[in-house]
Amino acid sequence: MWRDLLMYGVLPLWVLGGLAEGWCHRRMHFSTPARGRETLYHLTLLAQMGIGGLAALWLEINLATLVLLLGLFLLHEATRWLDMGHTRGTRELQDGERMAYSFLELLPLFIVLCLIALFGSQAGGWMDASAWQLRWKDDPLPPGYVLTLCTVIGLAHIVPRLEDAVRHWRSNRPPTPHTRLR
Repeated sequence: MWRDLLMYGVLPLWVLGGLAEGWCHRRMHFSTPARGRETLYHLTLLAQMGIGGLAALWLEINLATLVLLLGLFLLHEATRWLDMGHTRGTRELQDGERMAYSFLELLPLFIVLCLIALFGSQAGGWMDASAWQLRWKDDPLPPGYVLTLCTVIGLAHIVPRLEDAVRHWRSNRPPTPHTRLR
């Protein structure tokens, strides 16, 4: 039940949150100089969740993996806090964007809590050395699901963040001697 809830309920909601955030950024022409730092924060947040997501997909869920995921979540929260502090100082957050951020912020915590509920009793004791070793899953998730999930996350999260970065870079690079003034 928990595994199905994560695979077919929570992760699709997280993907929708990323699509909503990307739509908000595209709608507000996310390319002014003040937004370069915000773009870097978003790429950092994406990398943090990407590492956690890959760990949850490919590694056996034991104490080491749960601690890694919880640590990445806390790091993600600290980065989000910095991002929001910077953003509030440069522009007004729209309601839809706030809702998207709340999904992107709380769903990773929910995923970690579900994994603890699902695997906590199987994760081994604190003193069990094997519980602290990162290792590949003995029973991996279906390859079709993993491929589909990675593709959808790439399209919903990675492509829009990279598009933000490229759009920002293009609109803010200094003119070259070959650039014609208009």
